[in-house]
Amino acid sequence: MREHDEHDYESAFDDVQDTLRRGKRKMRTDDRARTGRLTEEERSTLARLREDAVSAPDTPEGADRWSTWGDADHGPKPRPDWVITELGAADRELGIIKTGKEADVHLVERSTPDQNCLMAAKRYRGSDHRMFHRDAGYLEGRRMRRSREMRAMSNRSSFGRNLIAEQWAVAEFAALSRLWLLGAPVPYPVQRSGTELLLEFLGDDDGTAAPRLAQLRPDPDELVDLWSQLVGTLTMLAAEGVAHGDLSAYNLIVHEGRLILIDLPQVVDLVANPKAESILERDVRNVTTWFTTRGLAPELADHHELMVALVDAAGLN
Repeated sequence: MREHDEHDYESAFDDVQDTLRRGKRKMRTDDRARTGRLTEEERSTLARLREDAVSAPDTPEGADRWSTWGDADHGPKPRPDWVITELGAADRELGIIKTGKEADVHLVERSTPDQNCLMAAKRYRGSDHRMFHRDAGYLEGRRMRRSREMRAMSNRSSFGRNLIAEQWAVAEFAALSRLWLLGAPVPYPVQRSGTELLLEFLGDDDGTAAPRLAQLRPDPDELVDLWSQLVGTLTMLAAEGVAHGDLSAYNLIVHEGRLILIDLPQVVDLVANPKAESILERDVRNVTTWFTTRGLAPELADHHELMVALVDAAGLN
């Protein structure tokens, strides 16, 4: 009888262990389905955050976090004087500037006892995002080294969307750094940490952002001046072998009379991307249409003439 009881006990114990193992496997599967697999950079960032939660001092009073400068990629030198690089600086969230399909932009103040500056924090979304805007065309010419990663991106798995978000952040930071050094009118890229970019805030000291071109109704002289600035900028980019890739009056802002390009994660290589010329033509058509509908003479904003000039500047003839 005792041998029988022990056998029953061992069988019941094995059944419980099997049930627990199945439950753990299901929890892991559910977690992966819910959150997606982390990229290598996100995994290391998460590990660092866990360490910081144990070892770092409390959040500074009146702020949301300590400066992330120490763990970030930094913008090009020479840096503007307003950039704060002290590791003891604190960051404070001041609100949302813009929400978008792929990213949200927040207003952040970084400060020390002696200095403060406003920045735009652009944060890309990954696992909760269905598909990046027209990213199939933009990803031409940008290949991951691992075929597994390319498959994940193509299939838009949770892991793949995280990879795309990370790739967009890296691509935009690199493009802004390159164009800033070239002298193009773009916001200064302060730093990149994971899928967050901290950029120069273009607006008033009270946190009011500079308006997008689409929000303005320029008078005739202003319209001609803005068009002239835009042609010069597009020609500069074409000579450098790139196009904005998603250009419209919504991706241009006017700050103190200066026309500035924003939203550049999809910058297109005019040589490597087989769809580059059609993407460039769409950019040109978008802006020429906006300017002519606002009253600019069609002979000044001629779509075909501008396209020929840009193709020539890029050396694509």
